[in-house]
Amino acid sequence: MTSNETPSDPVPGGPAPTAPEPFPALLAAARAVAERAYAPYSGYRVGAAALADDGRTVAGCNVENAGYGVTLCAECGLISDLVAGGGGRITHVVCVNGPGEVIMPCGRCRQLLAEHAAPGFTILTPAGTRDLEGLLPQSFAAADIDAGRDR
Repeated sequence: MTSNETPSDPVPGGPAPTAPEPFPALLAAARAVAERAYAPYSGYRVGAAALADDGRTVAGCNVENAGYGVTLCAECGLISDLVAGGGGRITHVVCVNGPGEVIMPCGRCRQLLAEHAAPGFTILTPAGTRDLEGLLPQSFAAADIDAGRDR
């Protein structure tokens, strides 16, 4: 087993994995918020929910715009909810599409989630759970900016 895999990973030909705690509640929250997504252009609704390190559940949905480049992903709304609610770090996260299937965040959102991740961060993916390295290998962080600054 590699460092970014957990026992909930699917076994080829075996039954689908069950979501470990606290993911069942986060899945329900993500599916509920996906219903409120504003996706009149693509028709692709997304919901995201996370557990903050202080025990709060935070959530977000995608909000499209006629200029696709300024569309807000569900994870952006989730992090906005986190920060607006007092900050902190996220410990567990899940993203779903309109039908409620677990999906992976886009690259931009993986970076956003990584910057707000708590130690021990876990994401539920279509292939099971992953840690931060499994979400965004060799992620770029504030320390990288400090190390590369001209002095």
